[in-house]
Amino acid sequence: MAVMRSDLMDFYPTRSIFLGGCPRSGTTLLQSLLGGHPKIASFPESHLFQNLRIRYLSRLLGLASIKGKKQINWFLDEIGQPEFQSKLSPVPLFIHEYVSVFTEALNKATEAQGKSVWLEKSPEHIRYIQLFEHLIPQSKFIHLVRNGGDVVASLYDVSHNHQRRDIWGEPWTIDKCVKTWIESVQFSSDHLHKPNHILIGYEKLVADPEKVLTQLCNFLGLEFDAVMLTAYSETAQKVVRPDETWKASVGAPIKSANGKKFYELFNQEQQDYILEKLSRINLENLETKNNHA
Repeated sequence: MAVMRSDLMDFYPTRSIFLGGCPRSGTTLLQSLLGGHPKIASFPESHLFQNLRIRYLSRLLGLASIKGKKQINWFLDEIGQPEFQSKLSPVPLFIHEYVSVFTEALNKATEAQGKSVWLEKSPEHIRYIQLFEHLIPQSKFIHLVRNGGDVVASLYDVSHNHQRRDIWGEPWTIDKCVKTWIESVQFSSDHLHKPNHILIGYEKLVADPEKVLTQLCNFLGLEFDAVMLTAYSETAQKVVRPDETWKASVGAPIKSANGKKFYELFNQEQQDYILEKLSRINLENLETKNNHA
């Protein structure tokens, strides 16, 4: 791989964490809970790698789209670190240049909060794990997986009722929702054998958040702090932007959101079709790959 990382080595915080999973799997809830820890800082989604438009050949060459500059400049403003915009060259073409500025700015923003760990959560970044591991090799990765039928229902509902075309594009078809969940789970599955990756089930998180957060803190090398169970509402206000209306309930009391929407949105024929497609993925087998189960 042609992507360079030598210029990144001085920019690591004590720890860096990436949280990913299929959209509508509860990643914002888990981000808010972890971001309530006294040592963990988190921020709105950066969507950086998605906007770098990295394809197979460009990945081999370490190249990124110049269109990523607008996105990273927006993110640097969002986290209160606009001075890092000047560190990008006028026409940044290489992935490592974007990641260097991205990482250094997150470190600075984390230090400004008096914390030592940053957590980045952009669901689609699950597609770029190999790049993150290469460029930021000390990172740990949290994969959140939720019941497929409920994710499909939520994706379908949000893309039809929150018609932000800059975010969702056209309303999603059932097949696109199903495909997105299956691909996301497969991306996670490819990495769960590694010691720096952990799988968390959404259903277990909402059923017993203290137990799951304790497990995650052990994985991250941190002490569990019960303040996470009360501070997450405040943290959610920091990581959810006002225009992300589909995340409005994140700060509410924790409870399972599973079950109802799938049966309300889809008729029997659609339900059978979705469940048949989703049955190709066995989440129990996924658990067996999880080093930290």
